[in-house]
Order: sequence, then structure tokens, then C-alpha cells
Amino acid sequence: MIIGISGGTGSGKTTVAQKIISSIGQSEVVYLQQDSYYRNLDDMPLDFRHQVNFDHPDAFDGELLLNHLEALRAGQCIEHPVYDFATHTRRPGTVRVMPLRVIIVEGILVFYDARMRRLMDLKIFVDCDADIRFIRRLERDLRERGRRVESVMEQYITTVRPMHLQFVEPSMRYADIILPEGGFNEAGIDLITGKIRSVLGG
Repeated sequence: MIIGISGGTGSGKTTVAQKIISSIGQSEVVYLQQDSYYRNLDDMPLDFRHQVNFDHPDAFDGELLLNHLEALRAGQCIEHPVYDFATHTRRPGTVRVMPLRVIIVEGILVFYDARMRRLMDLKIFVDCDADIRFIRRLERDLRERGRRVESVMEQYITTVRPMHLQFVEPSMRYADIILPEGGFNEAGIDLITGKIRSVLGG
């Protein structure tokens, strides 16, 4: 069973995914984050890498992610890329991932490609107010990705918000379930995990 989780940056997608994994059981779930599939920019000077629009569909290696989903669904192992957000490059090594009963693929643009949508048995869009999403993104980028406040704010205004309006928000129409308030929506997550268990046969 392949579950897609989409929504704007900072909407709570990762929290929703983690709560589903906790409920279903970690031994049953493969968790793929679209952020790990950013294109490798090691052939580009560092200053230019910082100017790339990372919220546009072209920023991701969509073919690799699609191939990995198809392989896992077919019962094959994959070599999962490891991305360095500080340098915008892929690290040399990969992580071998074994196929399991449930595959969760999460990211802002996982509903963008129709081929990927067709692989998904359940599509969840996590909806959240823009101001909350911005605050969460700011905190995350400062804490986890070595960013400065000024650069996060500039990126949000110049690319994040416009790309959300152009690509992310319109993809909500493809969702089977729209989940307001993300990981704080306990009732919604309970309904989702109940649906997953029923499909898996208990």
C-alpha cells in the first residue's frame, strides 16, 4: 500500500507520517521523504546553489523517486539517496531500503506528477494556515539546515510562497483526504490509520 502525504512547507506532513508509522508499526512501513530526492548540485558553485528555486518541481529528481516507488511496490530493494541541505548536494553513500507492506512518500510536490499519483492507494493533503507554516519552516531551517533568518525570509517571499500558490495548493484537489491542522488532528489520524489497517487486513 502506497500512501502519499502532501501539503505546504511546515504544514505538519512529517508529524502526520510519524504518527501513522507509530500507529501501524515501524516494522511495517517504508518512509520516503521527497526532500531526499533533490537534484545533486555539486557541479554548481555554492553561491549559485543558494539561488536555486527548491520549491519548483524541477528541483527534484522525480524520475528517481518514481523508479524507487515502482521498485518497492514490486518487492525490490532500493538505494535511497542521502541529501546534504547545507551544501545542496548528495552525499556519496546511499541507504539500502527493503520493501515493506506500507510505503509512505511525503513532500510538498508528491501529487504533482500524475504517474506518481497513480501509484498511490491513499492521498492525504495536510492543510495549515500560512503564518503557522512560515514559523515552522523558519524554526526548522535555523535548527536543522544551518540557515540565517534573512535568507529564510527572502526565500519564503521570492520562491516558497509563489510556488505554494502555483503548485502545492492546487494539488489539494487530488487528495482523497484533506487533514486540517496536521499532527494535532488526532481524530483525523485515527480515521486514516483505521483505513490503512482495514486495507492491510487488520
